[in-house]
Amino acid sequence: MKQKPFFLLALSCWCILPLAAQTIRGEVRDALSGEPIPVASVHAGDSLKTLTDKQGRFTINAPSNLRIHVSAMGYETAAVLNNQKDFLTITLMPQQKQIEGVVITGTLKAVRRSESPVAVEVYTPQFLKKNPAPSLFESLQNVNGVRPQLNCSVCNTGDIHINGLEGPYTLVAIDGMPVMSSLASVYGLFGIPTQLIDRIEIVKGPASGLYGAEAIGGMINIITKSPDKASPVTAQLMTSNWKEHSFDAGLKFKPGKKINSLLGLHYFNYQDPADHNADQFTDVALQHRGSLFNKFQWLRKNNRVASLAGRYFYEDRWGGDMRWSKKFRGTDSLYGESIYTSRWELFGQYQLPTDEKLLISFSATGHHQDSYYGQLPYLATQRTGFFQLTWDKNTSDHHTLLTGVSARSNFYDDNSTATRDTLSGHSKPDRSVIPGLFVQDEWKLNEQQLLLLGLRADYHPVHKSIITPRLAWKWSPGKQQVIRINAGTGFRVVNLFTEEHAALTGARVVEIIEALRPERSYNINFNYNRLLKGKHFSLQVDGSAWYSYFSNQIIPDYDADPNKIIYKNLDGYSLSKGMTLNLDFNYGHRLKALAGITIQSIKKMEIDAAGNKTSQVPVLTEKWSGTWSVSYSIPGGGWSFDYTGNIYGPMRLPILGPRDPRPAYSPVWSLQNLQGTKKLGRAIECFAGVKNILNWTPARRVPFLIARSQDPFDKAVEYEQDGSVKVTADNPYGLSFDPAYVYAPNQGRRLFAGLRFTLR
Repeated sequence: MKQKPFFLLALSCWCILPLAAQTIRGEVRDALSGEPIPVASVHAGDSLKTLTDKQGRFTINAPSNLRIHVSAMGYETAAVLNNQKDFLTITLMPQQKQIEGVVITGTLKAVRRSESPVAVEVYTPQFLKKNPAPSLFESLQNVNGVRPQLNCSVCNTGDIHINGLEGPYTLVAIDGMPVMSSLASVYGLFGIPTQLIDRIEIVKGPASGLYGAEAIGGMINIITKSPDKASPVTAQLMTSNWKEHSFDAGLKFKPGKKINSLLGLHYFNYQDPADHNADQFTDVALQHRGSLFNKFQWLRKNNRVASLAGRYFYEDRWGGDMRWSKKFRGTDSLYGESIYTSRWELFGQYQLPTDEKLLISFSATGHHQDSYYGQLPYLATQRTGFFQLTWDKNTSDHHTLLTGVSARSNFYDDNSTATRDTLSGHSKPDRSVIPGLFVQDEWKLNEQQLLLLGLRADYHPVHKSIITPRLAWKWSPGKQQVIRINAGTGFRVVNLFTEEHAALTGARVVEIIEALRPERSYNINFNYNRLLKGKHFSLQVDGSAWYSYFSNQIIPDYDADPNKIIYKNLDGYSLSKGMTLNLDFNYGHRLKALAGITIQSIKKMEIDAAGNKTSQVPVLTEKWSGTWSVSYSIPGGGWSFDYTGNIYGPMRLPILGPRDPRPAYSPVWSLQNLQGTKKLGRAIECFAGVKNILNWTPARRVPFLIARSQDPFDKAVEYEQDGSVKVTADNPYGLSFDPAYVYAPNQGRRLFAGLRFTLR
């Protein structure tokens, strides 16, 4: 009887507790991609448990102010306080996200990154959001070892340098298809709707063994979202106090019962000329561009692949004299560089309905350009086609064979010396079909080691047979570490337009002094990846070292004659070697930091007629660089903050001779940015910040950037009998007009703000 009051008290508490509980509804999503996480375990206490559905949603009865714990395979566990909200959104940070991410670029098929024998770097849309930009070209500035390089201080076109190598050495693909032709290496990275990007995969080093020409230095593969997994509606609107306005949108819809479709739109407008460095020329080229993207995916038996995607891109950009307008296009009254670009792309995949895994991949592009650089017209048309059939076969428990045949067609015509018959003076378009075949064998030596052997053979109608072997070895000495060694060769058939955009500015004459032979490269790369984990933190270390040897390399010669750009195969060889280190730190799911440094040495060794060697560093090649980003989030308040930046060491610049007063080397320079983001409910978030907070531009401590911008048509330039520029009172340095002295953006500090909308 003495225990009766205790029994009644316990019974009362047991009855009251359910009354204090409340129904909690919520969803669980990937912290990086925003995608829902199905079959996640949600529990409050020891007895209250449930699982999320296909949309990542859950319902659970839990008392107020009790922590809700959420866990899922492949993710870090999270604990969230039940704060009586109507709807909880819980995000989970992926475990080993870089090691366990799925990649396709290194081996032409989807594998976990930890199982890939080729080192592949993966960057998600969350990475791009840390420093939002109106083009993918600008977004890549925070990737270690990757630098967007402006090639023209007037029209602001550019390309991507990987480990110090020029843009033409990098192949850019969408969904694994090389739709980026040589003209698009300058313009193609503008206008890709960022709302459709699932991830970006980057391979540093030759990839010609699988992808053929143009992959001699590396590859950037833009993977678009799958229509069946994308959010129904996404949009991003962004503006700045420089009056730059951009808009990206994505829309998922079903045109048929077994068809999913994803539509993307990109628009950018900048029409407010600025001249902060007072040279009477625009600091930033004015741009007006739009892009439309559509991807279709068919649902087939046995999950066979069938997809088709297309993109149309148009841009009107100009830079030059602040007084310039379109009525001066092509005249010698006021200098302007005006570029009309029209481009279409089509690419897709189809898996044959056979027991064997046979996959057809194809792409086609068309590019037309109508440009004037002062008085000089540049009218170009390029059409490329690519077809590939691959057979993926597990020949045994230890061997996986991938074989394929491919064909690449190219048509290129312009009004420059690159496609002109020197005898008749008539246009002579470049037409070529390059068939190829390849084979690679993935040999699983044991549970820790994997060996890849590959060989590719291409046949060029002029350069004949080109053989490119590759070898890759992966060793996993521990559960959280991977060692990779890659070796291979690459080749590239030259297109002059991509070699140096300054060849078309009218400032220098292009001179080709011999029949150009294809470039070859030989590369070896060592990569080490290690994940360190504590109770509240994780640190991923990724380091690489590389050595590349180039023969027949074509490097534009600015030094022999200041009025010319001379192209020829190098009588000697070039070397590219260096090391890179990336650190990815995460503490408590709130503080995240990325940091990277690259140290490199790139030299060309030329041998003269007497057999003497001379060494020189190519222009626009930095010896070292670094990138970083620091992010801090406050989940309860929906706030997050990002600080991103990069820094570059000195690089040699193209000056116009010994009398040129401009520095021959750039200073150490850095672009740094701040951003704050606030979530407004489940569907909307706003962001704002400052770009280039140091207000750095290359005009600092430089007498001028553009040589003789007051006389862009060289009307007042006088010449000596040998053709050199005469020193006069009006021209004390003996210079001619030249806008090729460019290595960094002229755009200073600016404020930006934007809004994102995602319908789950």
